[in-house]
Amino acid sequence: MATPLVHRWIKTECGRAKYAELAARPGPLAKLRLAWFVLIAALRDSRLP
Repeated sequence: MATPLVHRWIKTECGRAKYAELAARPGPLAKLRLAWFVLIAALRDSRLP
């Protein structure tokens, strides 16, 4: 199975697990929360190799 594109930006295992949890939730507020999480996680993980 191919890895999701977002794994280029979220590099930690705990971040990827949280992403999977948030992506599974339905609703517009859940999608907003997911977008906010990806933005913050990508900024924090940008320093990691």
